[in-house]
Order: sequence, then structure tokens, then C-alpha cells
Amino acid sequence: MSDIAFEETFVDSFVTYSVEIAGKIYVVENVPARVCQETGEKLFAPETVDRLQEIIWGQQPPLKVVETPVYSFS
Repeated sequence: MSDIAFEETFVDSFVTYSVEIAGKIYVVENVPARVCQETGEKLFAPETVDRLQEIIWGQQPPLKVVETPVYSFS
């Protein structure tokens, strides 16, 4: 067993969540998450994931619409 102590590096925060579904990009602001200070990894509580699905799949009218450039990596 290792003598290295595990140190919690996650902090409570609010993030912007984005996902692409069927060619459409959805952005949800002010989402509660646990964020790793070292890697930026985001962890969401199950009830937060449920709410994100309600927002996206429920097709609520958005608060605003943004235009963004798209680039190809290749």
C-alpha cells in the first residue's frame, strides 16, 4: 500500500455545459458541478444530469442564441 495521502482537488463550482446532438449544439450555463483543480474534469450529480436532459430534450425556448465559428482540425 502506498504511503501517499489522497488529497481532494475537486471544488464546487458553476460551469457551462455543451453537447452536440444530431448536429445541433446545446449550451447550458450556470450548471452546478464538482471541478478538479488539476485537470478541469467536471463531475455532475445525478439530479443535475436529469435536469440537463429535461432542458435539452424538453426543447424549452432558449434564453439567448449565440453564433459561433466552426473550424476543421485537419
